Amino acid sequence: MPGENLTREEARERAALLSVDGYEVSLDVRSAVGGPEGDGPRTFRSVTTIRFRCNEPGANSFADLVAPSVTAVSLNGRDLDPGEVFDGSRILLEDLAADNELVVDAQCAYSRTGEGMHRFVDPEDGEVYLYTQYEPADSRRVFANFEQPDLKAPFRFEVRAPKDWTVWSNGAGEQHDGVWRFAETKPISTYITCVVAGPYHYVTDTYARELPDGTRLEIPLGALCRKGLARHFDADDVFLITKQGLDFFHEHFDYPYPFGKYDQAFVPEYNLGAMENPGLVTFREEYIFRGKVTQASYEARANVILHEMAHMWFGDLVTMVWWDDLWLKESFADFMGTFANVGATRFQDAWITFANRRKAWAYRADQLPSTHPITADIRDLQDAKLNFDGITYAKGASVLKQLVAYVGQDAFLEGARRYFKRHAYGNTRLGDLLAVLGETSGRDMGAWARSWLQTAGVNSLTPQVLLDAEGRIDELAVVQEAAESHPELRPHRVAVGLYRRSQVGALERYARAEVDVDGARTVVAELAGQDAPELVLVNDDDLTFCKIRFDETSLATLREHLGALTDPLARALCWSALWNLTRDALLPAREFVDLVLRFGGRETDIGVLQMLHAWAQSALVHYVAPEWRAAAGTALAQGALAELRQAGPGSEHQLAWARFFAATASAPADLELLRGLLEGTEEIAGLDVDQELRWAFLEPLATYGAADEKVLAAELARDDTASGKRHQVRCLAARPSAAVKAQAWAQVVESDALSNALVEATIAGFERPSQRELLAPYAEKYFAAIGRVWRERSIQIGMDVVRGLFPALQDSPETLAAADAWLAAHEDAPPALRRLVLEARDDLARALRGQECDAAVSVA
Repeated sequence: MPGENLTREEARERAALLSVDGYEVSLDVRSAVGGPEGDGPRTFRSVTTIRFRCNEPGANSFADLVAPSVTAVSLNGRDLDPGEVFDGSRILLEDLAADNELVVDAQCAYSRTGEGMHRFVDPEDGEVYLYTQYEPADSRRVFANFEQPDLKAPFRFEVRAPKDWTVWSNGAGEQHDGVWRFAETKPISTYITCVVAGPYHYVTDTYARELPDGTRLEIPLGALCRKGLARHFDADDVFLITKQGLDFFHEHFDYPYPFGKYDQAFVPEYNLGAMENPGLVTFREEYIFRGKVTQASYEARANVILHEMAHMWFGDLVTMVWWDDLWLKESFADFMGTFANVGATRFQDAWITFANRRKAWAYRADQLPSTHPITADIRDLQDAKLNFDGITYAKGASVLKQLVAYVGQDAFLEGARRYFKRHAYGNTRLGDLLAVLGETSGRDMGAWARSWLQTAGVNSLTPQVLLDAEGRIDELAVVQEAAESHPELRPHRVAVGLYRRSQVGALERYARAEVDVDGARTVVAELAGQDAPELVLVNDDDLTFCKIRFDETSLATLREHLGALTDPLARALCWSALWNLTRDALLPAREFVDLVLRFGGRETDIGVLQMLHAWAQSALVHYVAPEWRAAAGTALAQGALAELRQAGPGSEHQLAWARFFAATASAPADLELLRGLLEGTEEIAGLDVDQELRWAFLEPLATYGAADEKVLAAELARDDTASGKRHQVRCLAARPSAAVKAQAWAQVVESDALSNALVEATIAGFERPSQRELLAPYAEKYFAAIGRVWRERSIQIGMDVVRGLFPALQDSPETLAAADAWLAAHEDAPPALRRLVLEARDDLARALRGQECDAAVSVA
């Protein structure tokens, strides 16, 4: 048997052979508390009964289970020898009958990597918390099953837990005699089953509405978090967004929520943002805010709540056959999250965040050597794990936004309604969705899908403006280009906006036309005769997925008047386009930094401002010429401090500038100011230095040797919580010492003692842009270690290490050559590992091109 990495062909063969009628899963997690039992991994008992049919009696197949040991296996009443049929990841099933019952009694391991049954001990009070996380294929770490999305079945769970615990699962549960038993689920896939257990803080509410047939729908709502976070938990706002989302989706989908209750669990050490388990959605607990945050954080949380809720229909009710069509759920949920945020909540400007933040993720992913069509070629589970990326999510959502512009919102939503009703509790492929959209729109969805879903790469759209003798537009055309590696030109429904300054200096739109761009050059006839524009914005209103380019006049206008653009979406699109120019080495990084310094303070949208801060930091670290790096860092820190002092006392802009100042501070005077703000000897009116901001200020002090281990230990004593521990670990690893770096490297690369959250924190502290020389010896060590790390560690930790420790800060042709040498010498390495190295190598090559572009400015 090939092992853990299930292939698409194996899944197809098994799905053709088997149908699953139901699961009964009994877990005993009383072993989660108390001392360890022996030297091996801490385990729990898992007993699974699977009833399934085989349409070729006498055939062989296999079940999936990743467990330290199996106590007993029986098939159709026949005891099998676990030593003969279980190989560590699969259970051989021979001579199947037409109707079968498989019973597996196993000892499964608790996880410390966020995969399977994760066990967390709260350092604040010693309490133990459990939760499961499976996607794409880790439910087999908790119970025996057929681990593929198209073998759906109803599930019944029962859980034995410590007596003072509460247990939750997908269905409603009741406790009798120390055993929690849960209602049978609807037919669902293995990867969205879920168990959460422990002394969680739990808050309840109810959602109700009258359905079109006159019946009343009531959905019990719950929200839970660790006891240590209860004082920070604003469950009322979580319930508000939840109810607004349920209203919105019921009104638009015309299919009642099908999974009974709706619990939302905020859990510790979570690898993802959230997971759409029906009836029991899990979120990373960082969405519970321990200190003051900006509205952008609340908007982001609302977006995730609505994204996961959309999955109840797109993904849970109707599920893709295999992971190649992962986009069928993730692109829709990403689009629907923003669509519902704008349509149902207080976050009316969420499309601005989408244009500025989500699409930046997609633009980067679509220009990597690993780019792929939205409908990807997923050969196996390792491929699937890496395809939860900016293309599957954000580009897919952008393309759906383009589809809405193409077919109309009514046709799009009617297609969704037919899709749910036609395929409820089933599995689908691309063609199933295209069929209903073709019915409702009357459009040729095949041609659209070939251009947008089945080819990779991002197009650039550039305006060409010809003026007549009177200074009016004689012709305005949009030129479409594609990269040589992905030469596809696509149909784009775009708006083209013309902008000029008013008498009071505001840069405002005075003309707009929508046009179907098709081919290399498209004339926008509607704009002929208009006055000459100072700025032409192609893809105004952000209807399509493209890189916006500017003509020379428009670029000159932005250099001088970007802050005068009054429309926040137009401004966000221009900032995004300028950042893409910087990443493409078409705009010197120092120019982008200068634009942020001159116009960032005038940005009213807090989410856009925080994105500008992140981009400016990235420009400083990766794209600025090395000889100008120190000056650029000083300029950013001085600019951030000036804006911090000028911002409204207590405003979210003040908070954003305070965090950016801490991120850019390096001069002794700046570090002394941070120390003074921590100790209370300095004050900036209205700035509340809460615990989260204290850690943000301590990080640069640790990085530059101004806060030692004793200072960090004292801060942990002040904030002796799980969050405080993560912050302390990051700050400890950030200290500028060869011994510190060696210890951090050993903890992450040579040992598996740290949990996933502390691995992440250690890597974040280890990689400090100001410590390039200190980190130089680890470039060679990285390439020597990654093959072993990938073999020996879980895929999640492997991904964290390979991505996080790539020597990107050793930004030289020599590092590029080392990456190329590793790739050349390891052509037979797992494709997922090669993909991660290829992506990091491409980011480094892009950084070097950017630095060359920036250096040319000083030469000129």
